[in-house]
Parts: sequence; structure tokens; C-alpha cells
Amino acid sequence: MEFTVIILAAGKGTRMRSERAKPLHEIAGKALILWVMDAATQAGCTDILVVTSPEQDELQHAISDNSTLYIQKQQNGTADAVRAAQSHLDRLPADRPVIILYADTPLITPDTIAMLISQITAGTDLCVSGFETEPPTGYGRLKTDASGRLVAIIEESDANQDEKTITHVNGGIMAGKAGLFQTILPTIGADNAQQEYYLTDMVSLAYQAGHEISYQLVEASELAGINDRAQLATAEHHMQERLRAQHLAAGVSMIAPQTVTFAYDTQIGADTLIEPNVFFGRDVRIASRCHIKGFSHIEGAELAESVTVGPFARLRPGTRLDADVKVGNFVEIKKSHLEKGAKASHLSYLGDSQIGAEANIGAGTITCNYDGQNKYQTIIGAGAFIGSNSSLVAPVQIGDNALIGAGSVITSNVDADALSLARAEQRTITQGAKRMKSKTKTGQS
Repeated sequence: MEFTVIILAAGKGTRMRSERAKPLHEIAGKALILWVMDAATQAGCTDILVVTSPEQDELQHAISDNSTLYIQKQQNGTADAVRAAQSHLDRLPADRPVIILYADTPLITPDTIAMLISQITAGTDLCVSGFETEPPTGYGRLKTDASGRLVAIIEESDANQDEKTITHVNGGIMAGKAGLFQTILPTIGADNAQQEYYLTDMVSLAYQAGHEISYQLVEASELAGINDRAQLATAEHHMQERLRAQHLAAGVSMIAPQTVTFAYDTQIGADTLIEPNVFFGRDVRIASRCHIKGFSHIEGAELAESVTVGPFARLRPGTRLDADVKVGNFVEIKKSHLEKGAKASHLSYLGDSQIGAEANIGAGTITCNYDGQNKYQTIIGAGAFIGSNSSLVAPVQIGDNALIGAGSVITSNVDADALSLARAEQRTITQGAKRMKSKTKTGQS
């Protein structure tokens, strides 16, 4: 069944101590609000409303293509925020399910959203999310009547001694029929110490009007809001645990899963082995049977089957490694394509380069791709052998099966099958070391 989602994203997030809007902070490489929007979409929603504040231009721009925006002109509470979209709510059929989500609860899952919506489609007028915790200090209590119907959400400051013992507490997320929001939302007052309009008052008002109200318990971590950097780190931890579990279930092996960090879009094929302390940034696609060794950092890279990377390797955006490529320790690659079977075993920088099949890049080799103003490409042919400590000054082409002597600085193209050397001739001075040491001892320059 079709339903509407309203995401509240107007909070200033002052405790984040950031110039960036709180919903745009990221976990696993994705903005908090985008996690929420994606969960809603995966649950089947096609009508997403986002309520923001007037000064959040960056946030509005980031999400404008995927939702309808409404502005909460002043920060007057959660009910006031939902009222910013009242004109949209009033146009909906009275029995259409509506769910209120929060931009700072990125761990909410599509299954939980669908479960709450199913309560509405089954005939409940209003359904509140909750979780069980003990002690329940600091949370609003879910108060029920003798039949188990939800009567009210009691804030801790207003709870009596009996109510304070309730361990089922408010999770914040609320689903209901559009007709209920059309009739009851405008009646919520601000008769409280903060003089704000609280969405939780929907419960008591709906109960008094005779509506069917229920609550559903949800995993507490799904409902955890983010208000500061510590809570952001906690959410990152929970999301990484989810992502690790997904990759393990898909056939990826990890020696120490708790040390591996994934992005939301990391793709890894079955039978790939990941050693400890590997970091995956966004836009990484790894095929099956690869081996990612410890302390490697990979982002914006595509790896074909049976590729070996690391340890201590860095693959930057634009890296493409074909099957059976080997990239060893302390190798950095950027915007480069290594064809099948090519090797760069250690201590090299390869940027803006095309490296042919079975080519071998010796230790200490660098492609000098930047002259201070522009970037240039280095092309290395199939089967070429680049000797250790070589500098290839782009733009330059090395032909198939060519051989570059160790320590060379190559500034011109090298033909296929050619041997190229570019270094100063070695000169040996007999007894030179002895004479130099003697001068040092006598203070001569």
C-alpha cells in the first residue's frame, strides 16, 4: 500500500559543533538523512516530505531531487515541524498511512518502517515505536490502560513514581492515518515549560477522541538519535557491524572483521579474503577470489578476479586492476589501469597511467604525472620491465617488452623491445674515500 513519509530535519544540531547541517554528517560514507530516505524508499514509499529550517541551503540542495521540501520557519517543537507540511497532509486520503521519521536516526531499517505501516493498514489509527530499557531514565514512558492500549507518552519530568517504573519507552517514530494528522495535529497546544508543540501529544489526544492506538517495540539501536560527535561514532559502529555481517553472509572472509571499515556501497565478491585493518571508501567494487592484505586503503577502485593488494597499499579514485594483478606494500595508485597480470610489488607511485598486461614495475618507480599546473599520462606496454628507482616523466610511452634500466629518468618515448638507460655514468676514485675522511679529520673543506 502507498504511504507518505515525513522526515524532520530542521534541527540546528548545535552540539555537533559544526558548520555542516547535522543531517549531512556521514556514517559509512553516506549522509544521515540519506540513510533514512533510502530506508523509506526500500520499504516502498514514493512520497517523501522533508522538513528543514530556512538557513539549511546545503541540506535542501542535497536532497531536493528526491523529496518535497517544507520549511519550519521557527523551532517550535516536533508537532510544529510536522505542521510545516500540513498543506500536503490535508490533500491526502484520510486512510493513507503516514510515518514520521527523523533525519538523525540513520539506523532505522526498511523492515521496521514496513512493520509500523502494516499496523496502520491493518486498522490501527496511530502506532508509536518504542523499545524496552532498564533503567528507563531520561526517556518518555509509554503508558497503557488496563487493556494494553496506549494512553499517553509521559515525559520523565511529568511522570509519577508508578509511571517512572515503566520500562517501555518512546522511540520517537510514529505512524498514523492521514486523517488523524489532518484533525488532531492542528489542535496540539504548547502548554508546557518549553512552550513548544510536541508530537507526542498526538497520543493522548487521539486516545481521548476514541481512536485505536498501539505501539510496537523496536531494537533500541534503530531508534538512536545523533546529537553529538560521540553519538555519531556510536552510530558508525553499529552500521559497520551491519555491513560486516552482510559481507560475511555473502561469502567474504575477514580475519578480524571488527578492524575492517566499509562504505555503504562497497561491493565484494565471494571468496575474497580481507586481512585486518583495511579501509574501504566509497565506490569500491571488488570481484571474487581477491586478497586484500592488512592496512590497505581503497576508494574509488575497481578490482577484477584474483587480484592481490597490499599490505599497506593505497588505491585512489580511478584505479582499475584487471585479473591477476599484484599490488604490493607501500604502492600508491591513482587514476590508472593495470591490465591482466601486471605487477607493482613495492614502493611505487603510479598516477594517470596505463600499464599493459604482465608488465613489471620495479621498486621505487614513480610516474611523474604533474608539472605543477597540469596532469599527464604515462603509457607502459605489455610485458615491459621498469627497473627499480626509475622516474617516468609524463607524457611518455614505454613500448611492449621494453626494458628500463634501474635508476633511469625517462623523458622520451621508448620503442617496443628497446633497452633504455638514463643515468649519470658511474665514476670511481681510487682511495677517494680515504682522502675524504682524512680531510674531515683535519677540518679541511
